[in-house]
Amino acid sequence: MEHVLMVLIVTIAMATILNVLLKKFDIPTVIGYIISGFMISTLFNFTEDSREMLSHIAEFGIVFLMFTIGLEFSIHHLKSMKKQVFVYGGLEVMLSGILFTALAYFLFNIEIKGAIIIGFALSLSSTAIVLKILNEKNIIHSGYGKISLGILIFQDLAVIPILLMISIFTSRTSSIGMLLLETLGSAVVVFLTIFILGKYFIERFFDWITSSDSEEIFLIAVLLSVVSASVLAEYFGFSYSLGAFLIGMTIAETKYRYRIEADLVPFRDILLGVFFVTIGMQIDWHSFMAYGFVIFGLLAAILLLKGAVIFVALQFFIQKRSALKTALALFQVGEFALAVFALAKSYALISDTLNQILIITVVLSMIITPFILKNINKITDLLIKEPEKLRERALVGGTYYNHIIICGYGAIGQKLAVKFREMNLLYVILDHDVKIVDDAIAKGEENIYLANAAQKMVLTHFNVNVCNAIIVTVENEIQRELICGNIVSFDSDINSIVQVNNKAEEEVISGLGIKHVINGRDAVTELLAEEALVCRLPLK
Repeated sequence: MEHVLMVLIVTIAMATILNVLLKKFDIPTVIGYIISGFMISTLFNFTEDSREMLSHIAEFGIVFLMFTIGLEFSIHHLKSMKKQVFVYGGLEVMLSGILFTALAYFLFNIEIKGAIIIGFALSLSSTAIVLKILNEKNIIHSGYGKISLGILIFQDLAVIPILLMISIFTSRTSSIGMLLLETLGSAVVVFLTIFILGKYFIERFFDWITSSDSEEIFLIAVLLSVVSASVLAEYFGFSYSLGAFLIGMTIAETKYRYRIEADLVPFRDILLGVFFVTIGMQIDWHSFMAYGFVIFGLLAAILLLKGAVIFVALQFFIQKRSALKTALALFQVGEFALAVFALAKSYALISDTLNQILIITVVLSMIITPFILKNINKITDLLIKEPEKLRERALVGGTYYNHIIICGYGAIGQKLAVKFREMNLLYVILDHDVKIVDDAIAKGEENIYLANAAQKMVLTHFNVNVCNAIIVTVENEIQRELICGNIVSFDSDINSIVQVNNKAEEEVISGLGIKHVINGRDAVTELLAEEALVCRLPLK
């Protein structure tokens, strides 16, 4: 255990220093983590136990990533995305898998069972990298962002039959029919358990948790839910991340969605960092030196062929620019392929040498991806020009545009909502008090959400940068300052109106860069003076 802790300390220290340096050149942190992992494994002789311990810790980075993605896409939302998931995702996995299987079998003379596993493993893309960057750039709700997400969801589901194929190819006792029947039974148990608990229990559970009025207990309850669902899925033979995704979708149907999403982001990003470090640790520089030409040739072939398959398949359904962007986003090979290769090697379906060549090729494809995603518009413009008529119709994330955001549903917030409703204006109310939100919903207010506007991610989700106005009426002084600081960090020209109680608060908020600050005490004084001046006193 002490050795593992030392590994973590050295890893975090090196990754921190390296990322600070790389950030000066605007290089994504993902690259820094992977390079850190490679340097650490090269400089230090870590035991297999230490590597395995780190891998288990890192795997929960993917778990929390998939959980937060599940929060973004409820069951209702997934139904609306069935074309992106099952049609586009199914096409990508089947076409890419068959193509790479054929190439591995006919060109490289790999035995058919190993060729099938390699082919379909190469059809998988990197959920961790692609979704992380799409979230950071706030384009996950864009046209190609939704398509990429749909395909990635299908790929995560496809991991199950790929792993099942390994069991079928290597099983000497169970029949294929029995294996398929067991998998189907396990899938039914996992899905029903998570969805039944989610529908009839999870919201009541969190209602009870929030009655303690403790952020710490609330966060522990969230972690308990995620880990429990992940372990349940893993127990029945599926991936941890599938369980996390399913519980995220069920919680997305509750009023706690945005609060949980904002609270978990720091944990997710930290664990994802550790995950990328373990990816870098899998690179063996001896194999890289010995098979460098083979690796780079294989890398170029995989990226070009996979990108071409995705582009050709999708252009019949969507615009060519969106098809190209999706192809550029997903042409790499993902982290689940590494798990598939490791299992295939342990069952002697592929050799140690081929396993290491494939690992390095996959990792290099993942390293390239952030640079491609960062410049995806420039690359797309070079290959396919955007029609002029579309330039004014850039797709904005989320469903809100030209709306009014009300932060706080106190007395003033309630009156504002009534006023805007009478004027037929689009508005959304954000409040982090469960009781207030429950009462408002019970009274028929449909546009209120349980969300903490002091979290920058919440304002991002509700598109603060394209709202007509954001009005802050919360009474808590600290909360109000946090919200205002977040608003200004998006754009100082956002039409923001903030209500304060006195001159001191007015100075603080104005100092943050908020242009329209309403001092409640001064406003009332002005109104009283105006009424006194215009009223007619009775004559004696």
